[in-house]
Parts: sequence; structure tokens; C-alpha cells
Amino acid sequence: MSVARYAVFGHPIAHSQSPRIQAAFAKAQGIEIDYRAIDATPQDFAAALDAFAADGGVGANVTLPHKEAAFALCATTTSRAQRAGAVNTLLRKGERWHGDNTDGIGLVRDLTGRNGLDLRGRRVLLLGAGGAARGVAPALLDAGILELVVANRTPERADALVDAMSEPGRVISAYWDALREQGDFELIINATSAGRGDGAVFSLPLSLVNSLTTAVDLNYGEAAIPFLAWARAAGCRNEFDGLGMLVEQAAESFQQWHGVRPETDAVYAALRERAATLVTAD
Repeated sequence: MSVARYAVFGHPIAHSQSPRIQAAFAKAQGIEIDYRAIDATPQDFAAALDAFAADGGVGANVTLPHKEAAFALCATTTSRAQRAGAVNTLLRKGERWHGDNTDGIGLVRDLTGRNGLDLRGRRVLLLGAGGAARGVAPALLDAGILELVVANRTPERADALVDAMSEPGRVISAYWDALREQGDFELIINATSAGRGDGAVFSLPLSLVNSLTTAVDLNYGEAAIPFLAWARAAGCRNEFDGLGMLVEQAAESFQQWHGVRPETDAVYAALRERAATLVTAD
């Protein structure tokens, strides 16, 4: 009997913790899987996904920069994927892919469950308008935030995300270079890849921060360091990276593939310990 094949697609992808997470979930549930990381450029993504399916692939996660492309390749999608216009979870149904987006619920579960935040009534600044931002925006609105301000270095992308949310007045776009005019926020989310690369520095107006501000980077590991360094310097009350969100969205994907939602606390704790060990070793 062959082992079911799963994968995570991205570019780059060597840093991904998804294989480690899914393997831990499967072991805890007594399920045998073959889950691997597949690096595919944007030009090669569709062909790589076809090859994976032809080789027996039945489910996949999708990360930067393929989430919007994955949405376009699906024959069917969930309502939350449709709202986002982006997909991070694929399930093979017959000869076609079914797509979902678990990023948003993963973020909300991490912030409200693991970290005890109440998102209701908060002004939120969302930095970025790509697949990651599109994935979390609907769930933030459903969690009861007061207002969502979307800022992107390409204004047209921010406007497109705002239009897709269909909540005029509650979701608005802002020019990146004019952020200091937007007042302060209780939650600032970095959904850009601006922190990637050696020597990267993240700079935002300090006026965005108030005494309650929580800063969240959807990246984790080294990619999250510049934004979180800015958040600490700006005096944010809390700073979180995207590791907790990663584990929670992975659990949602696992549930769709295997019909059971795994416990996440032990896997999250193990990843945190491993990350701390790696930093100490450096």
C-alpha cells in the first residue's frame, strides 16, 4: 500500500517548517504520510503542481509567492478562499484541485487563543496586499475588528484588496509614504517580504503605535527580525512572529486532508525550543 503524498510549494522553500509540522501531526495521529518541500519558481509552479499530481500527490500547502496563482488553478474553492482570492491549501478531488485558505483562521486562532488577544473593536494596519495579506484580511474582519487599513508600495494592489473585501468605509487603502497621516493602531500586521535579505531594515513612523499596539509579522525566523526589531524600538506592547499562525493554519490543512484536527501546543513548543537552540548555536 503506497503512502499518501503531500507537499509544500514555495520559492524559496528550504526554510519551511511545514514538513516538520505535518510529520509531527501525522505521528501523533498514527497516520503515515510522505510530505516534502518543493521549490518552484512562479514560471514553473503550474507545471510542478501538475507533475506532483501525476506522481500521486493528493494534498499540498502553498506559500510565497504562489497563493494567488494556486487560486487560479483550482476547479473549486471554499468561500473564504474566494473572498481572499488566494489559496494556501490544496486537496485533490478526482482529476482537479480544490482550494482553501487557512491562513486567516490560523492567524486569528494564534492571536486570540494562544496569545489571548481580543480583536474586537481594534484598528488594524495591514502592510502588504499580496497572497498573504489577502489570506488574513477576511478572517480579521470576521473576528470583529473596527477598521482595516491596507498599505502597499504598489497602491493599485492595495485598492484591489480593499475592493475584494466589499466593505467600504471599514476597509480602506492608504499610501505607504503617507502612513503617518493615518493615526495609530492597536494591531499592525506585516504581510510583506520586506524583511528578507541580508541587512534588511524595516522603517515605519513611530506615530502608528499607541500603548496597546500589538505587532505581528506573518513571516517567521530571520525574515521576521527587521519588522519585530522596529516594533520593539517603537514601544509596541506585544510583538509576535508568524510561527504560531504557521502551526495553526497547518492544523486546519491537516484536518481537511485527514478528517481530524491535531493538537498544536506541543508542536508549537517544540518549534520554539528548536528555534531558540539554533539562535544559541549561532
